[in-house]
Amino acid sequence: MFGLGTTEMVIILVLVLIIFGAGKLPQVGGALGKGLREFKSGVTGAEKSSENSNSES
Repeated sequence: MFGLGTTEMVIILVLVLIIFGAGKLPQVGGALGKGLREFKSGVTGAEKSSENSNSES
């Protein structure tokens, strides 16, 4: 996964905890997940609409 080892992941997690705090972490995670879901559905929707326009031509 992007060439990140266990040590790097732990360092990133600690930095995120310091920056956002433990109380805000669930909100940040939820917002990140929601954003990724919307991005994925947008990309999938764009692919489907381009396939439909190609088949109509």
